[in-house]
Amino acid sequence: MTRKIKSTETTMLVAVRSRLFFTRHLSSSFFKSSSCPSQKPHFTLSFRKSISHSPRQNRNPTQRTPPNNATRNPKPVLSETAKFVQMVLFVPPGVDPEEVTDDMILPGSNIVLGPYVGEAKIKDVEFVKSSNRPKDCPKDDRPEFAMLGRSNVGKSSLINSLVRKKEVALTSKKPGKTQLINHFLVNKSWYLVDLPGYGFANAPDAARMDWSSFTKGYFLNRDTLVAVLLLVDASVPPQKIDLDCANWLGRNNIPMTLVFTKCDKSKPGKGRRPDENIKSFQELIRENYRVHPPWIMTSSITGLGRDDLLLHMSQLRNYWDNE
Repeated sequence: MTRKIKSTETTMLVAVRSRLFFTRHLSSSFFKSSSCPSQKPHFTLSFRKSISHSPRQNRNPTQRTPPNNATRNPKPVLSETAKFVQMVLFVPPGVDPEEVTDDMILPGSNIVLGPYVGEAKIKDVEFVKSSNRPKDCPKDDRPEFAMLGRSNVGKSSLINSLVRKKEVALTSKKPGKTQLINHFLVNKSWYLVDLPGYGFANAPDAARMDWSSFTKGYFLNRDTLVAVLLLVDASVPPQKIDLDCANWLGRNNIPMTLVFTKCDKSKPGKGRRPDENIKSFQELIRENYRVHPPWIMTSSITGLGRDDLLLHMSQLRNYWDNE
């Protein structure tokens, strides 16, 4: 019987690894082994170095000192599959790591779908307003997702792809075109927020802004923020400015999903494929995160990851609504 159980676990482990590593865009060496500790799954991130400030204490689980009898009860022994799942996959609330199967993992991502997945189709989108200060943003209680990324990362193109409408978000070959906080109301129930890109050196001096006080002020004071979709250009090697941004979000306990853009192309002269660049970025992220943040590969040209990203957003949104 013991041999049969171990054989079943081994089969499942291979299946989950295959689903994650051998999608049509990923190589089998995407992750190296790690000894990251397991953690109860929730939608906040586990950062190695945290700070005491927590901007949305009513939205994030708080740490409590366990009762004395909790230390006496031994923790259940996790199977190798469950340990692997907790180490590299994003497991949403309501999903037991022991019960994750390969068909629950979204292709080209580390995201597991759970019971909070709901209606993901975008039927209606309308521009609401542009704000030059966080305190001027809409003041209703609708949940929102903020899109953030380095200038020219393809943010506007991805927004247009998600809503299946051209020119909903302004696209431009000039980095730094988006210079305000732009709110779009989706299905009359939640917001998609287009934030100014960071690192745009070509914008005129009068249009440049202090990203630290402008965009960061939005993150730290926006109670309706469900998650930040941090866009990273997969056609180029990892950029320090993207890693710094991801680490800042982690230190401030702001939920984040890494959205790798331009996964259909490689920049001339760069010499590396998108999957190789993503692998390098993940290895650098692991230096600061105990568990992997959710990530997904996308392309606004081919539509790769579009519907899967919307599914992921639906489960984040529904969990936020029911928390």
